[in-house]
Amino acid sequence: MTELTDKAVIVTGASRGIGAATARVFARAGALVLLAARSAQAIDTIASEIRAEGGEAAAQATDVAQWDHVQALVAKCQNLYGSVDVLVNNAGVIQPIATIAQSDPEAWVRAGAINYFGTYYGLRAALPVMQSQGAGVVVNLSSGAATSPLEGWSHYCSAKAAAAMLTQCAQREARAGVRIVGLSPGTVATDMQVQIKASGINPVSQLDPSVHIPAEWAAKAIVWLTTPEAAEFAGTDVSLRDPDIRARIGLMT
Repeated sequence: MTELTDKAVIVTGASRGIGAATARVFARAGALVLLAARSAQAIDTIASEIRAEGGEAAAQATDVAQWDHVQALVAKCQNLYGSVDVLVNNAGVIQPIATIAQSDPEAWVRAGAINYFGTYYGLRAALPVMQSQGAGVVVNLSSGAATSPLEGWSHYCSAKAAAAMLTQCAQREARAGVRIVGLSPGTVATDMQVQIKASGINPVSQLDPSVHIPAEWAAKAIVWLTTPEAAEFAGTDVSLRDPDIRARIGLMT
């Protein structure tokens, strides 16, 4: 993927799971990566590991539920690398897992802010930069939960549905050279799945861990979506469950 060489990439939620794997795959493709997460120590460590492997990476402690944090993140990417070529809106949480009737309002709203407002804030901060450059790609992490209601996940399902609509709206508004796409990776072997399994609250929690795909697969899909080969999917949510998509990315089926 030589087209990613020296491209400036922001990955949110990069302290673990899909985000950490995505940062590593972008770096291996020659991109200049800025990792963002609330856990400063974790992303500093991952950025150091990437640099030790010959890649270029930096870290910025960021709470995507706070507009000023996201503004500062995009500004740092511009200052460090001179552009913002890719934004991966990956940050998300599944907790608190609880029915609506038993949910804690403050925690529910906080989770919704991360999963939904974080996507909006990323778009709002990055799109003006990309439009002025005449180029850029935003990948929003979507989910089957955007279209399938699940017990205990009301904040997650509704926020992912909203984020999916943001992908469509943003693409309608995008100028030439800028595109926005969603990725629904399916169930991925991350810490989130451990939390889901422990809850026992809905059918996803009953899945055997062996059915979850590795985070690396989702990362490779995200990176592929930023290349010209995936331009046809602008404004849509791409499902990694689709065997044709897996084949195009070069993943095992």
